[in-house]
Amino acid sequence: MPKFIPFSLYSPKTVDYFFIGDSELVTAFRFVGIDGLSVDNMDSARLSFRRITEGFDEVSNMSIPTEGCRILIMTQEIADWLGDLLLQWQLSGQYPLVVEIPGMMGKISGRKTLVDSIREAIGIHV
Repeated sequence: MPKFIPFSLYSPKTVDYFFIGDSELVTAFRFVGIDGLSVDNMDSARLSFRRITEGFDEVSNMSIPTEGCRILIMTQEIADWLGDLLLQWQLSGQYPLVVEIPGMMGKISGRKTLVDSIREAIGIHV
């Protein structure tokens, strides 16, 4: 069951950014004003992702206003857990846009960083 750290998700103001990751990073993002959900397994990651993208909480059976969420930040580990569900969402072109960051243990081997992708795209090492 994902642990919700509430603040602006249920308030009438819009949520530009939201975070899904482990509890330590959720707390860190809260310190800079970004709400989040703490997940620790694949099932809670999928439930939290659907909660944010579809605006419906299956557990409480209530609608969640997330129309203002434009950018969803998650760790690479969570992105791996979501797999095809995340890929389908990204290909749909809908908001929120998904940004993957390294988790507490660092970058997952074999994954390109943003800097690596930019270098590959422009062909110049800056």
